[in-house]
Amino acid sequence: MFKRTLIGAAVCALAVTTVTACSSSKSSGSGSSSTGAAGGSLPTVKLMVGGIDKQIYLPYKLADQLGFYKKYGVNVELSTETQGGVGAEDAMISGSVDMAGAWYNHTIDFQAKGKAVEDIVNLSGAPGEREMCATNSGVHSAADFAGKTLGVTDLGSGTDTLTTFLAAQKNLAPNQYHKLAAGAGATAIAALQHGTAACVMTTQPTVLAMEKQKIGYSAIDLATAQGATAAMGGTWPSAGVLAQTSWVNSHKTEAQAVVNALVATMHWIDTHSAADIANALPATYVQNSTITKADYIAALTQDKGQFLPDGIMPAGGPKTVLATEKIVGVDTSKINLSATFTNDFVTAANKLEGTQITQTPAGADG
Repeated sequence: MFKRTLIGAAVCALAVTTVTACSSSKSSGSGSSSTGAAGGSLPTVKLMVGGIDKQIYLPYKLADQLGFYKKYGVNVELSTETQGGVGAEDAMISGSVDMAGAWYNHTIDFQAKGKAVEDIVNLSGAPGEREMCATNSGVHSAADFAGKTLGVTDLGSGTDTLTTFLAAQKNLAPNQYHKLAAGAGATAIAALQHGTAACVMTTQPTVLAMEKQKIGYSAIDLATAQGATAAMGGTWPSAGVLAQTSWVNSHKTEAQAVVNALVATMHWIDTHSAADIANALPATYVQNSTITKADYIAALTQDKGQFLPDGIMPAGGPKTVLATEKIVGVDTSKINLSATFTNDFVTAANKLEGTQITQTPAGADG
């Protein structure tokens, strides 16, 4: 694993009032300065999230709402991918944003294509997804996928990979079922309502909306650590912050500040109720035409255990994801797992917070 000197970044984060004295690495399109809340100059980082209002991705916005990014010395410009648009990980690899709020498995995909990308903080030990199937679908496990149309967020997305993996575990070849880009939220609900798909892999709060409307049920649980372990064969780290290794190496101060903010957020999530979290998020995130705020809180209470309190990449997690990638057809023969993630920034962040790391960190071999 790449080793980095993080002392300077941690010291900068300790005192936001003196953040203007901290040097920021410079490169084209990133590391620029902006006016902070106290009138100082903070480095700016652009972070695109793979669906910022999904519950599985709530820490990115929550950190902003709590004021943690600026507290730790960085101005984070959040954006979100849209259905049919450029994915967060693709925007990151193209350089249009600095970081992606996306799944860890993309680091392996990119390395297989000769691109160095790493996960610098891990937020979830489970995909946070559920295979929601129409009430008359007859699907109760991946063995029942044969001959069915299965909705995924988008073709090539993490849910696409997971769907292929679940089917392969039941010895189903890709030509034995069909995958459909069903999006999320209202479009995923419509896919089940209108029979366009027999099942849709989706997250909260869409899951609860489907159950509430009695149009679908949870056939496969990938939302909880217990469910993910049973279905995937081990802890399956998903949501995290991904960035090109070259960017991370040249922007250590900014990277550390973002990780500090998100580790503080994960501890905040761990010590607060689902209602507290919902109250801290924008109203448009927790209620819409398909769910009420009470629904959102109930859904988050059910699946809150997916979030990891310390941000550590857990031991065994990378190996489980690597096995998934191999089964779905990625050439993993030359993958160096140690280059796909680092716990260095997270270790420094927990030390700064004075908090305990509760998981066993993944070693160089995953």
